[in-house]
Parts: sequence; C-alpha cells; structure tokens
Amino acid sequence: MYWTMGIILMVLWVMGLITGSTEGQWVHLLLVFSLIAFVLAVASLGRRRGLA
Repeated sequence: MYWTMGIILMVLWVMGLITGSTEGQWVHLLLVFSLIAFVLAVASLGRRRGLA
C-alpha cells in the first residue's frame, strides 16, 4: 500500500515540475510525502519478515 502511495505522489511531483504551475514551492511537499511513504513501506517490509 505504501509503495503505491509513494509512486503516485512521485508521479504527481514530476507532473507538477513539468507543468511549471508550482505556486511557489508547495509541489515539493509531494516529494517529501512520497519519500515518507517509501520509508514506511521498507519499515513494514522488514517488520513482516522479522528483520526489525
């Protein structure tokens, strides 16, 4: 689930950069949220496998 959210947020971030209508720097929050989603995905993967 977190992988999917991360990928969607990353795509939205890239689309925001390409279109140029970033309204300041708010579009970069999507990048931060996507990186947090990827970290949560890795953490949950480690917890399921018993590594964490």
